[in-house]
Amino acid sequence: MGIVSKIKATLNNISMQSAFKMITEQGNGFYSWNGQLFQSDMIRACIRPYAKSMGKLKAKHIRNNGTTITVNPDPYMRFLLEEPNPLMSGQVMQQKVATQLALNNNAFILIVRDENGIPQQLYPVPAAGVEAKYEGSNLFLKFYFLNGNTLISPYTEIIHLRNDFNDNDVFGESPQAPLKQIMEIITTTDQGMVNAIKNSSVIRWLLKFTTPMRPEDLKKSVQEFVDNYLSVSSTTFGAAGVDAKADVMRIEPKDYVPNALQMSNTKERLYAFFNTNEKIVHSTYDENEWNSYFESVVEPDALQLSNEYTRKLFNRRERGFGNSIYFDASNLQCASLTTKLALQAMVDRGALTPNEWREVFNLSPVADGDKPLRRLDTQTVDGVKNLLYNEQIDNMTKIKEEIYSLLKGGEKSAKKN
Repeated sequence: MGIVSKIKATLNNISMQSAFKMITEQGNGFYSWNGQLFQSDMIRACIRPYAKSMGKLKAKHIRNNGTTITVNPDPYMRFLLEEPNPLMSGQVMQQKVATQLALNNNAFILIVRDENGIPQQLYPVPAAGVEAKYEGSNLFLKFYFLNGNTLISPYTEIIHLRNDFNDNDVFGESPQAPLKQIMEIITTTDQGMVNAIKNSSVIRWLLKFTTPMRPEDLKKSVQEFVDNYLSVSSTTFGAAGVDAKADVMRIEPKDYVPNALQMSNTKERLYAFFNTNEKIVHSTYDENEWNSYFESVVEPDALQLSNEYTRKLFNRRERGFGNSIYFDASNLQCASLTTKLALQAMVDRGALTPNEWREVFNLSPVADGDKPLRRLDTQTVDGVKNLLYNEQIDNMTKIKEEIYSLLKGGEKSAKKN
């Protein structure tokens, strides 16, 4: 009986334990706060650097058996990491998953295996809602999609990433509640500015007639005033004249426009929620600022991604043989040219290969560039001892040869005498 049949057979005995509602949006139009976070330009600005950084992580299959370390030893795993499914590459899928994680504090990847249990494809799950269900001690996740379909999968076949993991035993806490107040302020501020701009070009006039008039005469007089003095095609060039029958008053609308300090404080609160700042969003950071952002925001999720990939794609026996998935962050290193050139010392000591150093400069690899190099004066202590010993032996041999040649030359001269 296959996995799908087993799930269907036990579905009636599964009880709901907990549920998580994803933040999703439908339709297009003018954005207003209704839980549709991704339609906000500020939310996208906060998330985009993080998602692109997660996409730049390079997934590698590492096998460390204690004596040797092999990178991508199995072709099937390398192809799975490079092309997880026919619709996207590994980079695109990592960006999509990172976006879901930032918006919902939860992200899901479905593992599709062949009849032998070997993972063949990975799919991000864009669900509108998720329920955790237990059948005995086995955990299942039921996904609800926007088109009305559902999917039930064992938790062992789902790579689950989560942040703000607190009260719920399965899911991370949704960011909707803490973001609601901030987004309402931002939306109100934006709409206030739009209304202020629209009303700033409108000048209202009040005609106060001093004599009683019939409604139709009143309306006619107002229309004549508009046609003669407020129309752009008027021949009076904006000049107006009235008699004693009417007083003309100009009324300017007063709209509330938030000042720069209020807008800056609200924006800083949003940046703080996503652990980012103005320089990261606008890509004006320096070397130290980027390293701080990487270590506090990107690196923890990269480590979680590595651990989840490893424990879901490999069983305990395979992990016992040293198999793991590692997400290399070499593409994310922000360093000045001076710092990159200083890595030459790492190459001389065998800590970096020439090709790894070239990758820092975005250069293509060269032949034999994957072999570590080491200068003779940076050998291990035992190696240096052996080198010195060999040098001493060579020196002693040379001295013996010189002495022997001198003695031999002396014997020849004595015979002649």
